[in-house]
Amino acid sequence: MEHLLTLNENPLPPLASVAAEIARHITDINRYPEFYPERLKGIIADWLELPTDAVVVGSGSVGVALQALQASVRPGGGLAYAWRNFDAYPLLAEMAGARAIEVPLLPGGHQDLDALGKAAVDADAVIVCNPHNPTGRLVPADQLKEFIALVPADTLIVLDEAYVEFVDSGDRPDSVEWVREFPNLLVLRTFSKAYGLANMRVGYGVANPVLAQRIGRYQLPFAMGSLPVVAVETSLREQRELEERVEFIVRERDRVAAKLSRSWNVLPSHTNFLWFDEPERTEDIRRALERHGVRARYFEGEGVRLTVGDTDANNAVLQALT
Repeated sequence: MEHLLTLNENPLPPLASVAAEIARHITDINRYPEFYPERLKGIIADWLELPTDAVVVGSGSVGVALQALQASVRPGGGLAYAWRNFDAYPLLAEMAGARAIEVPLLPGGHQDLDALGKAAVDADAVIVCNPHNPTGRLVPADQLKEFIALVPADTLIVLDEAYVEFVDSGDRPDSVEWVREFPNLLVLRTFSKAYGLANMRVGYGVANPVLAQRIGRYQLPFAMGSLPVVAVETSLREQRELEERVEFIVRERDRVAAKLSRSWNVLPSHTNFLWFDEPERTEDIRRALERHGVRARYFEGEGVRLTVGDTDANNAVLQALT
């Protein structure tokens, strides 16, 4: 049996209620969806207790990020981000016509906020991934807010919180509230990870209404199908069950990390994946995992990112590496 632990997907199948609601609406696929996804924006805004004009949506969080960069980056303007990071950031820079400014990570997988802040002075936009992909590190709320306050007001700040639901509630930055204070801040989130709707491609952002309106001008007509809207709406009604799934993944993450840390340099994680800070032993990990049918993400000379799977997949990892 092969265990696919490469893309940080939720290993659990859709909630029965979500699957049933999608099936109920499947006969509508011959009809166009809304011209612009106003209903989806309203659902998310009501859930977050925000005005609708503070919410933007797109094809996954990466789609919202692209819209934001198209709205904010001048041709040849700079886009700063830490590197290594989410693989899409260099692609977004290219698509938006931006000059990529890649700031090396600090030892131990931390983002260098001081260096990012200096890069942001000459950039049209800066991205902070928190928790960070692929190392799983979290920038504490006080440090993050201090960084945001120092970024020039005319530089777009994209705070990518794709994995924020896996962060302990006491450690989560109150970032959605910060958009009231910082009109250049876009808080980016997704339904792909914790909510297990990766195939539905629904991401959203929260921003000052002026910034949100500017980003919304780059929304493609008919770009959001009706089935993703149904999936999101039903998921938000099943909040407790979804929270239980997140708790399961976090327990499994911590169980696996505790055992692997005896033999490997596994960094503390605030996500649904683990990072092996093992630049010299990447190939050893690959061989061991592949012998047990496990597929992970390998960065030669840097480390290995391993998604937390279901219990069987995680046991296979432990059998391979302990």
